[in-house]
Amino acid sequence: MSHACDRFAIWVVAVALLPCGLARAGEREELEALREEIRQERQALADERAALSEQRQRVDEAIARLDDGGTPPVSSMPAVNKAPQVQLDIYGFIHTDAIYDVNRVDPDWKATLRPSKIPVECPGDAGCGNDGETILSVRQSRLGFKALIPTAVGDLKTKFEFELFGVGDDAGETTFRLRHAYGELGPILAGQTWSLFMDPDVFPNTIDYWGPVGMVFLRNPQIRYTPLDREGWRAALAVENPGSALDQGKIDTQDLSPFGEGFSSWDRFPDVTAQLRNQGDWGHVQLAGIVRYLGFEIRSNNGGDPDGWELGYGANLSGSFRLFENDAILWQVAGGKGIAGYMNDGGTDLAPNGDLDEARAVPLLGWLLYYNRQWSERWTSSIGFSEHRQFTTSGQEDSAFEVGQYGNVNLLFHPIPDMYVGPEFIWGRRENVDGEDGTDSRVQISFHYDFGGTIIGRRD
Repeated sequence: MSHACDRFAIWVVAVALLPCGLARAGEREELEALREEIRQERQALADERAALSEQRQRVDEAIARLDDGGTPPVSSMPAVNKAPQVQLDIYGFIHTDAIYDVNRVDPDWKATLRPSKIPVECPGDAGCGNDGETILSVRQSRLGFKALIPTAVGDLKTKFEFELFGVGDDAGETTFRLRHAYGELGPILAGQTWSLFMDPDVFPNTIDYWGPVGMVFLRNPQIRYTPLDREGWRAALAVENPGSALDQGKIDTQDLSPFGEGFSSWDRFPDVTAQLRNQGDWGHVQLAGIVRYLGFEIRSNNGGDPDGWELGYGANLSGSFRLFENDAILWQVAGGKGIAGYMNDGGTDLAPNGDLDEARAVPLLGWLLYYNRQWSERWTSSIGFSEHRQFTTSGQEDSAFEVGQYGNVNLLFHPIPDMYVGPEFIWGRRENVDGEDGTDSRVQISFHYDFGGTIIGRRD
């Protein structure tokens, strides 16, 4: 009887404990499912960390290539979902010239040596006087801004730059003067910058402001189209602001106008310029051409005679050749008719013929040859010569400009990459139609300090 009671008691306890066992089994299943979910989340986090580490490594490698001057392949750059960044740079330099002029030039131009401003007939010409003059000038100092704005159709590039060297009505003044103001998007450029007829890369490493007399040199408002610019080749076409330099010569305008006014330019059509250039590690070669409508009139005659026009045209062949590692030979030969307005100094576009009854586009020839030498990391020199020769007409006055010559040599010290100081010897000569001439020479010491930085965006 007692055994039967024991078995019955055990059965009752087992039945009572059965729900607890079933409950614990369900909890175990839930715990196992939770553990599996946590394991999967940990694996996903580990995969994300590995992907971020690989992405960070690619970015570091791309930045290292940029620092070395290379360009990272597109596939190596991570995708970033943000708007393109505008870049705005400021740049310029402070430049001080200390000059001792052995002779004299026109006082409005004493801060530089322009052969066309050398006096020949004394007394009478501007600049006549006792020899010897000291000049201190900061007119070469410069400030500029450049911007690069990414757009859906390419990068928009703009440039705005000015200096302190007054010309024209501001000649002789230390005042703001616009150099560049243009925008460029794709193959289209509009604004003021170097003429397509010019090659700015042949300007030598000299410190006198005006530079070689026989160089084609003009910053001109223009609209430019560049259909080819790749693999070292560039081809471009532009329409540029016109303007004829006129010499009325021996004509007495009192007989032509009741108000006694002289001739002025009649700028009916724009100048048309074109350029073809090839560049490589060896240097570059550039061929440029120009066609001009050279109109003339007396405005007070209200469209009446005398007026008319002549065709102006010219070609400019220029280039540079690399020597050793950092030296270069710079050269240019330019010629044509009625293109004096594009030359760096001197001359006229239109002048009367010998009978004083017709205008002639005056022929000219300009050339330069310079050698830029780097002696070491801190010492550089430049030496060379240039000439501008006008083939004048017999209707011009005896005092008209016919030949300008210019040469200089320097030795510059660069204590740091953003500074140089040193002396330069400069010589110039002017010859008039009648053969009379004048010369000037000077010694100039310049102190030059560059500055610049990025205001917005990242600087490459």
